[in-house]
Amino acid sequence: MQRREFLLLTLASCLSSACGKAQEYQAIPRGSSVLAFGDSVTFGTGAEPGEDWPSLLAASTGWEIINAGIPGDTAQAARSRLPALLAEHRPALVVIELGGNDFLRRRSPDAVREDLQHLVSLVRQSGAQVVLIGVPELSLLAVVAGKPSDSPIYQALAEAEGVPLISDVFSNVLARPEWCADRIHPNAEGYRQMANGIFMALRRIGLSG
Repeated sequence: MQRREFLLLTLASCLSSACGKAQEYQAIPRGSSVLAFGDSVTFGTGAEPGEDWPSLLAASTGWEIINAGIPGDTAQAARSRLPALLAEHRPALVVIELGGNDFLRRRSPDAVREDLQHLVSLVRQSGAQVVLIGVPELSLLAVVAGKPSDSPIYQALAEAEGVPLISDVFSNVLARPEWCADRIHPNAEGYRQMANGIFMALRRIGLSG
């Protein structure tokens, strides 16, 4: 019984700590500048202009979302372009969706995580809040099975840095062929589903009303 009581107390403490962290996030008012920082999936490859998830998320939140997605971009290369964007737009929030192209280039997970950690640090130094979007890891088995899943580096980084992670939204879209333009890009419906998933996650975190 003593061990059981200890475990229950530990669990309660962890839950209390998690709730405390969740309350630290400040809601982003309508009209605020928000930076969507990513690669072709943020840019909207596979759909028409205005059908990308940042545009759809802007319509749901009332935020002024700057789409800073560049097709082919990597977490490694993004390190050099983020500071200028932060200085120019002074966003209240930065949503990071990067890593897929790093995985395609067979970069090590540890190296990708280090780059993402650097991006998180840059955002925090600017005074903005930051959110990560989980990206599927490169797995032939997952592609064949039709069940892609987020790389574990995102959960590990989110826990280590104490930043919110929007998990499984991108992976769940890629698991539905009817929502995809190809094996790595959503189509218009896929982006709509992705935007809705991101919006609901942001509401749960408390960043969006």
